[in-house]
Amino acid sequence: MSNALGRHILVEFFGCSATILNDVIIIERAMVEAAKAAQATVINSTFHHFSPYGVSGVVVIQESHLAIHAWPEYRYAAVDIFTCGEEVDPWVAYDYLKTAFEAQHGSSMELNRGQKELLKRIDVDYLAKDRGEAEGNLQPEFKRDVWFTDKDENIALSLRHTGSLLYNEQSPYQRVRVLESYAYGKTLLIDDMVMATEKDEFIYHEMIAHVPTFIHGNPKRVLVIGGGDGGTIRELFRHASIEEIVMVEIDEKVVEASKLHLPQLSCEFDNPKLDLRIQDGIQYLKKCEAASFDLIIIDGSDPEGPAKGLFSANFYEDVHRALKPNGVLNLQSEGPLFNTDAFLDLNQCISAIFGADSVACYLAYISTYPTGMWSFTTAQKGKKLNYTNFDLAEAAIFSQQHNLQYYTPEIHYAAFALPPFVRKMIQERNAPSLVE
Repeated sequence: MSNALGRHILVEFFGCSATILNDVIIIERAMVEAAKAAQATVINSTFHHFSPYGVSGVVVIQESHLAIHAWPEYRYAAVDIFTCGEEVDPWVAYDYLKTAFEAQHGSSMELNRGQKELLKRIDVDYLAKDRGEAEGNLQPEFKRDVWFTDKDENIALSLRHTGSLLYNEQSPYQRVRVLESYAYGKTLLIDDMVMATEKDEFIYHEMIAHVPTFIHGNPKRVLVIGGGDGGTIRELFRHASIEEIVMVEIDEKVVEASKLHLPQLSCEFDNPKLDLRIQDGIQYLKKCEAASFDLIIIDGSDPEGPAKGLFSANFYEDVHRALKPNGVLNLQSEGPLFNTDAFLDLNQCISAIFGADSVACYLAYISTYPTGMWSFTTAQKGKKLNYTNFDLAEAAIFSQQHNLQYYTPEIHYAAFALPPFVRKMIQERNAPSLVE
């Protein structure tokens, strides 16, 4: 019989699988199963994934806890295993985790906590209301608390989810995942960044599609670059004037994930008016004939990975060439408070190509995007942009007929009313420099 209240093992695992150490779901399951293998009674698990990499978590057991922090970039994990009583063997948990993490080797130290000869036991039975209450807590319900965190150096968004991945594929371009969050439903992740959720995706997709469509007035041929989840084409196909949409998406895994798990987004992929092409949109535009499209929408992700080229002057020169006279460009242009440089660079770039009078920025508020404030930039070829010159009555009827949840003609107007700080940052960036 042990002369201590608890056994505490401090563990370091070296040479682990970096992929495993960056997967919160695998780690959470391994930690829970390690506790069970050691004959512990699991009460609760709380785990967080930190984007772009890193996992922290704790499994609370009736006999104490197992805790971990993982550094995938170093293939290293620090683990804390603390057990009380004679029935639980912490070394069983150690062996289980070493195998689960594919560690090349481990280092450990065992400490005895609470030396009994140094302690005096007192009667604390009175702290329980009755003996039945104490006995009733011997088999507590296991509760899981698994979190995904979309995080950069300065800001983060965390979503609690079920702990299971509905879709998890590594394409040649990026990691594509779908998980089920409690607050926002099914959530599409690209390289561990939130792209769309069932609860609020309509805001982004209604605003990126309907604003430029009503500004143009009668688009017939539309090009969408990106937008593999299908939400943008879903909104565009509500417009009777549109005869064809060419959608160019580089990553077929995004389309596949949406078709399998996000039916409210992917419902128009079988539309006969859709020409879906799985290829690089940048290269497609380079080879595109001049004056081919009435409306071009750039529905890409942040300026990382395959979307990086969507933030270059050469690309928008190709967009300008591919638009018909009076054709309209629209794109997501980042958050003014989140990615300020990219937001301003895009505005400056497009203004230089289309002309400052032909470009305008508008805002929408999307709770799962960094800071919540997100921008779109629209431009019209060869014409001064008048974003208020559209049929208000038609837009109002359209919004009601299609049960739109965000876009209305009033929202259309209001979205272009930029806060003074946004107007100021655009003006200062685009102001001509003074040469002495």
